[in-house]
Amino acid sequence: MNLPITKPVSSHFGSKQFGWGERTYIMGIVNVTPDSFSGDGLGANPEAALEQARRFAKEGADILDIGGESTRPNCPPVSTEEELGRVILAIRLIVRNLDIPISIDTYRREVAEEALKAGACIVNDVWGLQKDPSLFELAAKSRAGWVITSNQREHPVEDIMKAVTCELKSTALKLLELGVPAQNIIIDPGVGFGKTLEQNLEIVRRLSELKTLNLPVLLGTSRKSLIGQVLDTPPNERLEGTAATVALGIGGGVDIVRVHDVARMRRVCQMSDAVIRGKIWK
Repeated sequence: MNLPITKPVSSHFGSKQFGWGERTYIMGIVNVTPDSFSGDGLGANPEAALEQARRFAKEGADILDIGGESTRPNCPPVSTEEELGRVILAIRLIVRNLDIPISIDTYRREVAEEALKAGACIVNDVWGLQKDPSLFELAAKSRAGWVITSNQREHPVEDIMKAVTCELKSTALKLLELGVPAQNIIIDPGVGFGKTLEQNLEIVRRLSELKTLNLPVLLGTSRKSLIGQVLDTPPNERLEGTAATVALGIGGGVDIVRVHDVARMRRVCQMSDAVIRGKIWK
C-alpha cells in the first residue's frame, strides 16, 4: 500500500517549520459556530475567536483550526455565505494579531479559497476533497497544506482499515499527480466520520498501519462520541478519554493531534513523546 514517496522530513506552514518525528504537534480547535457538538462554539464572533486563539497560542498550540460549520452527524448544512461570514473575519483578525499557522476546516472550494486569501495556510477537509472535487484544482494552484480525511458517512464499509488506507492513498496520489508536494499533504483516518464504535476503536488501535503511506498523520478524537460511548460521559467530561486516545495515537505514530483542551493535551503529548520518541521538549 506504500505511496511512491518517502515520508517528508519536514513541512512549512506559514512561518513555522514542522519536523516530522521530532515531536507531536498540536492543532487547537476554534469553532466559530453556534452548534458545536462539544459545546465550545463561539458563534460568528471574531473577537471571541481571537481571544481563544490567543489563549491556545499561549498554551502551546502549533496550528489553529478555524471551523464555521459543525461536522457532527445529521447536522443541517449552512450556506456558503453563512460559513464565509463566520470564518473570514475571524481568520483576518487572528492573522493580524498572531504569528501562528491557520487551518480552515471546510469542504467548500469558495470558503477554502477565500480563507487562503485571508491568511490561512492549510485546508482541513473532512470529506477528503470528495464533496467538492474542484478543490483538487485549488490544491494544484495553491501552496497550501491539505489535510485529507477518510469519511465513510455516505458509504459505510466493513473492512475499515482497508477502506481508510485505500481512500487516503487514492486521494494523496491524485494530489501528487497534480503537483502538490508530499510535504503539503497530511492524512487523517477520520475517527467519527461514518464509522461504528468498534471501527473507531480499531482505527486507534491500528494507527501504525498508516505509516505505510509515508505521510504525516493527524488524529482527531477530542471529545468525540467514541469516548462518550465507552465512558458514558457528555462531551465536557471526556478529557481523560481524549488523553488516552492521544497517548495511544502517539504510540501509533501520529504527528498531529487536533484537540479542544490545548494546555492539558500538550502535557499528554510531552509525556508520551518522552516515553515513545525518547525526546523531552518544552
